[in-house]
Amino acid sequence: MIPNKQFLGKINYSPIFLPAIPDRISRAHQLPAHTCQTRPSHIPTRWHVSKSFKTQLRFSSEKEKKNPFFFLLVLLPLRFSVLAEVYSLVDLAANQSPREMAGAPSPPSVPSTPFLKDELDIVIPTIRNLDFLEMWRPFFQPYHLIIVQDGDPSKTINVPEGFDYELYNRNDINRILGPKASCISFKDSACRCFGYMVSKKKYIYTIDDDCFVAKDPSGKQINALEQHVKNLLSPSTPFFFNTLYDPFREGADFVRGYPFSLRQGAPTAVSHGLWLNIPDYDAPTQLVKPLERNTRYVDAVLTIPKGTLFPMCGMNLAFDRELIGPAMYFGLMGDGQPIGRYDDMWAGWCIKVICDHLGLGVKTGLPYIWHSKASNPFVNLKKEYNGIFWQEELIPFFQSATLTKESNTVQKCYIELSKQVKDKLGKVDPYFNKLADAMVTWIEAWDELNPSPNADAVVVNGSAKAK
Repeated sequence: MIPNKQFLGKINYSPIFLPAIPDRISRAHQLPAHTCQTRPSHIPTRWHVSKSFKTQLRFSSEKEKKNPFFFLLVLLPLRFSVLAEVYSLVDLAANQSPREMAGAPSPPSVPSTPFLKDELDIVIPTIRNLDFLEMWRPFFQPYHLIIVQDGDPSKTINVPEGFDYELYNRNDINRILGPKASCISFKDSACRCFGYMVSKKKYIYTIDDDCFVAKDPSGKQINALEQHVKNLLSPSTPFFFNTLYDPFREGADFVRGYPFSLRQGAPTAVSHGLWLNIPDYDAPTQLVKPLERNTRYVDAVLTIPKGTLFPMCGMNLAFDRELIGPAMYFGLMGDGQPIGRYDDMWAGWCIKVICDHLGLGVKTGLPYIWHSKASNPFVNLKKEYNGIFWQEELIPFFQSATLTKESNTVQKCYIELSKQVKDKLGKVDPYFNKLADAMVTWIEAWDELNPSPNADAVVVNGSAKAK
């Protein structure tokens, strides 16, 4: 039986609990809007139960709670007529065809306007002409590009016509930052973080110039930017692992046993994408497996649990600049430094410690890009040599790093972390004393280019108060 809209509109739904009706049914029959959370239209609806459920428990007497039927009465306050109507919908789902039950994809809906067109910058570090943008034109052309030219500033970088962009070379960096330009790496892709600093948008997507558009198993081109935006606009679940991965994706939900009090999730600060074709391996693994290619497409997005570090790759990465931007410093790498190819990983370890402290989430998985070119493993080995040994000290340092409750903004967290880097890692090598100083310089430069009259009023999960 398919109920009519008029009947559904008259049902007196309880605000305490509604059974987990499949999303496609709830949308198809237009259940009353007041029963659902408000979120962007492309993010699946979820029944909001946590607050009202806890309120019901709190105001119930101890005598009521001892009643063996108490929880049944709390969880099922619907009238029998409503229950019958709800289960008729569930029965409708049960009688779907195998193709429908398997979640056969429907034709994708293309938004009339690009996602967050006026709120997102694309940052690209490069030493060459950006011909690769032609492949990305259908997806990138509506957005503003920030190109950070590495190496010789006298070299001309050609950008295909039709793109809205600004280009910065080393001369520009020195002019804008003055003495503080020393914190920006030279002759290394770590220079990309200068683009994060000069951007004025809420979101950043950064991609390498050897990354092309990938295809999913059906042969459809992947709009990586669109998937990153979806990841960032939906909550993360860092405090309790959901075995169906991202519960906010279409066709998924929280599984049985997932605490209702945690189902609102946490704000997502970082979306970490993956790659097909050339794997992002370290030099020793490259040398052992020179012909290996990544052909595995895993259709999943996961939240990295609180307390777990990960090796962040900067070639396909998006983040909320307002939530975590000041911590997205890619360190001192490249020319004149004793280490390279650890820029994105250093930033990843720092942001993960800070996100865990501030109650923010980090996602990894979709979207994929096509990594087209393998770098020279012998050159990479020279860059990574020190890092391979130092990493055995770095990982335990970040695993045990804690921040004080006074560090309630990203800047404060990063300054406190820089002091710990100097105190503990400075004993490993003098380079880390220099890096710790550069971390402080980075924050000073960030605040100069991004002044805020109420710097301490930045609220992250309610941890800071406006003055």
